[in-house]
Amino acid sequence: MKQNPSHLKFKKYHKPNSFLLYSKEQKNFYSKKGQLALRSLQNGRLTYNQIEACRKSIRRMLNKKGTIILRLFTNFPLTKKSIGSRMGKGKGSHHVWVCPIKKGQIICEVVCDLKGKYDLCYKALVVAAIKLPVKSIVCINNY
Repeated sequence: MKQNPSHLKFKKYHKPNSFLLYSKEQKNFYSKKGQLALRSLQNGRLTYNQIEACRKSIRRMLNKKGTIILRLFTNFPLTKKSIGSRMGKGKGSHHVWVCPIKKGQIICEVVCDLKGKYDLCYKALVVAAIKLPVKSIVCINNY
C-alpha cells in the first residue's frame, strides 16, 4: 500500500479541521463490494502505520481465503517543528501523514471466498478493530 500521495499541488497544507470531520458528505458510508465491513463509531485520524497494522492482521487470519478492500488513504500531512527550535522561521517539516475519518465511515471491507462461512472473516475484522485508535464495529452487507 502506498504511504503518501506522489503528487501534491502544495508542499504543506493546513491541518484538517473539525468541518472536515462533521461535514455531511457521505461518500464512504456504505460498503460496495464486500460482504463484511469495518465501520467507525467515532471521528478521528488514522496514520499509515495504524491502517497497515489493521490490514496485516486481517491478512494473517484470512490466509488467502478472502479479499481485503481498504477504503482509506493517508492524504493529509501534519507538520511539526523540532522541540528546541525558537519561534518563527516558517512552518515545520512533515511529521506524519493522516487520514481523517468520520463517524459511520467504512474503514475496510472483506470479500469472503468461502461460501456461507463468514465466521472467520468476522473474527478477522474484530481483531483488526482492536488495532485502531477509534471505536469500530463489524457490519454485514445485505445486497
